[in-house]
Amino acid sequence: MKNIVRKTAALSVGLALVLTATACNRGEASADGGKVTMAISTLNNPFFVDLRDGAQEEATKAGLELTIVDAQNDSATQANQLATAATDGSVGVIINAVDSDAAVAALAPVTGADLPIVSVDRSVGDVKVASFVASDNVAGGEQAATALAEKLGGKGKIIVLEGVPGASSTNERGEGFTKGLAAFPDIEVISSQPANYDRAKALDVSTNLLQGNPDVAGVLAMNDEMALGAIQALGDKAGKSVSVVGFDGTADGFTAVTKGTLLATIAQNPAELGRQSVQIISKSLAGKDVEATVSVAVNTVTSKNVGEFTK
Repeated sequence: MKNIVRKTAALSVGLALVLTATACNRGEASADGGKVTMAISTLNNPFFVDLRDGAQEEATKAGLELTIVDAQNDSATQANQLATAATDGSVGVIINAVDSDAAVAALAPVTGADLPIVSVDRSVGDVKVASFVASDNVAGGEQAATALAEKLGGKGKIIVLEGVPGASSTNERGEGFTKGLAAFPDIEVISSQPANYDRAKALDVSTNLLQGNPDVAGVLAMNDEMALGAIQALGDKAGKSVSVVGFDGTADGFTAVTKGTLLATIAQNPAELGRQSVQIISKSLAGKDVEATVSVAVNTVTSKNVGEFTK
């Protein structure tokens, strides 16, 4: 009987030690903040590299383990990555969607796991998110269109290079372009085609369009990478007989503005978008209230003020 009592007591002590160790481990995990998955549409674009770097910097400060996954602009790949995030111990998800509509189904496992979601730069359709962090793409698109139209004196033929079809940023910047150009009825958009935010694709699209339309006076691109592809296609015409306007405010975009081959770029702050998205997910995980929409300002950058953005 005494042996049974001793064994029971020893078992109780051992169990207590296990529970104490488990509690300590949980406390350490809580202190570390846990793992957050950041699903990015593509890292083959300087804008999203800056977005990632800003997020990583903030995650380090916040004590979060940030896992970055790159969908390489493929919705199916992003869906698989999000399904993994729902089961790999992640405590939250930050998504930069490849396709805003496709993201609805892709996020189903995440919402099913009751993980907080922050969308950044692009919305995610009819999905409940803690917050949407983005630049004002409509206002930026309007600013870009106005800058180009004013440079052309309110008349002339232009081409538009669109982003990834279905992405909210493509839709919103397109809406802004339409608003901006509405004030200039003598500006004629002779073609508007997707180049998927990609420089090489924009080079091909621009080359084909310019061959059939040698009298084009301007190019309106939904990001700097496509603007730079158009500049490459234009050669010596860029910044002289043909004006090009981009969007994003990347380092390469600023260099082109300084050289005079790019008339203007609408500068976002991708690093700040990344930082804000991590700040929001951190607050959400802590049970704090967050804003449903967080807007980060955009600026029109030309040769007159580019120095302010390249210091």
